[in-house]
Amino acid sequence: MNELPACPKCSSIYTYEDRGMLVCPECAHEWMLGAENANENDSSSFKDVNGNALNDGDTVTVIKDLKVKGSSLVVKVGTKVKNIRLVDGDHDIDCKIDGIGAMKLKSGFVKKI
Repeated sequence: MNELPACPKCSSIYTYEDRGMLVCPECAHEWMLGAENANENDSSSFKDVNGNALNDGDTVTVIKDLKVKGSSLVVKVGTKVKNIRLVDGDHDIDCKIDGIGAMKLKSGFVKKI
């Protein structure tokens, strides 16, 4: 049996895989499969879902429907996001999306154009 790594946020051993992502049921932390040590080795670099380096001002597209917390809005697959700004934290992209407004996105859900 293949052992999954413990959650890097709360150290829970009950992690599971869901569509290429690892998920912790206790703290709801999600991270990319194989990325559990990536943040420790190179915390200053931000990468998209394909491993391409992201920079301030880049244009990206969303690769998955994302529900907007606290509203009934959804950011649809293929939505183009221009002029991103990279920040430290759980959600590492600050941006403005037409029709929705200011948002924070995780770099694991975007693809660089």
